Amino acid sequence: MGREPSMIHALINSFDQVWPPFALIAGLLLMGRVAASDGLFESVGARLARIPGGGLMMFAALMTLVALVTAVLNLDTSVVFLTPVLIHAARQRGIKENAFLYGAIFMSNGASLLLPGSNLTNILVLTTSPVRSHVFAGRMFLPWAASIVVITLILSLWCWKDLRSQPVGTVLSQPMHWGLGIVGICLAVVLVLTLSSPALPILITGVVLISAQVWFARRLTSRQARTSLNATTLLILMSVALVFGVVARLWHGPAHLMSTLGPWLSAGVGAGLANVVNNLPAAVLLSSKPLAHPLALLIGLDLGPNVLIIGALSSMLWLRIARREGAHPSVRTFTTLGLVVTSCSMVVALVTLQLVAAHAF
Repeated sequence: MGREPSMIHALINSFDQVWPPFALIAGLLLMGRVAASDGLFESVGARLARIPGGGLMMFAALMTLVALVTAVLNLDTSVVFLTPVLIHAARQRGIKENAFLYGAIFMSNGASLLLPGSNLTNILVLTTSPVRSHVFAGRMFLPWAASIVVITLILSLWCWKDLRSQPVGTVLSQPMHWGLGIVGICLAVVLVLTLSSPALPILITGVVLISAQVWFARRLTSRQARTSLNATTLLILMSVALVFGVVARLWHGPAHLMSTLGPWLSAGVGAGLANVVNNLPAAVLLSSKPLAHPLALLIGLDLGPNVLIIGALSSMLWLRIARREGAHPSVRTFTTLGLVVTSCSMVVALVTLQLVAAHAF
C-alpha cells in the first residue's frame, strides 16, 4: 500500500506531460487535412516543380516547402501530405525520384526544430523544461536553418547526377482554393507563438475548421475527416509514452543520467535512445525532471531518428505512404544514408546553437 500513492502520483504527472503534445498534433493534423482538401500542398508543389533552373533548383525549392510545412504544421503533417507531392513532381518532370523520396522524410525530421508544435518531442521536453514559444523559435532558428541546408546539400550530392539532368516533363497546374486551409495555417502560427499552452486551443480550432470543411465548404467527407488523425496509431504511441513517463518517475536513473551529461552527450543519448524505442517514449523517459540542456537533447531527439525507421512516427508513416504511391523505399538505404544525414546535421545544429545561444546550450 505504501507504493500505491507514488504510482498514482507518477501516473498523473506523466499524463500531464503526455496529453498536451498529442492534443496539439491532433489539431495540427486536422488543420493539415483542411489545407490539403483546399489543394494547397499540391498547388504550391506544382508551382515549385516548374521553377526555372533545372533539377537542382526544383529539388531545393521543394525541400524548402517541406521545411516550412514541417515547421508550421508539424512533421507528421508534412510527411503525410507532401510525400506524394514530391514523388509525383519528380515523376512528372522525368527526374529519378530517389532524392525527393528520401528528402521528404529526412527534411521533415530535420526541419522539426523551429517551433514547439513542429515535433511532438519538443512539447514533451518543454513541458518539464519550459521555454516560451517565441524564445524557443529565436534560439532554434539558426540551428534549424543550418540543418535544412546540410540535409539539402547531402541529398543533392548523393543524387547529383540525377538532379543535374534537365527536367523534360510537364507538371500540370493544380487549382487551389483560398479558404479554410490558409486560415488554419495562419491560426496555427499565431496560437503556437503567442500562447504558453496552445495544445487545447489548436485542437479545438482544428475540430472547428474540419467540421466547417465537411458541413459548409463540403470539400471533405465525414469519413475523410475521421481518418485524418491516424487515431489508432496516436493512441498507441500516447499509451506507450504514458508508460515510459510512469517508469521515469518511479525510477530516477534516466533523470540522474541527464543531470550529469553535457550538451553533446545529451544530444547523443537522445538520438541513440530514439532509435531504440522511438523518439516519443525516449523524450518522456529522459525529461521527467527539468533538464540542464533541453535544446541540445531536442536536437538529438528530432534529428536522431533519421537513422532507423522505428525512430519516429513520421518515418513509419512515410514508409507506408511511399509504398502506397508505388515507390520502393529501402530500409537499408534509409539507414545508410541516414547515418550521414544525422551525424552531419546534428553536429552542425549543435555547433550553431553553441555559437548563437551559448547561455542556452
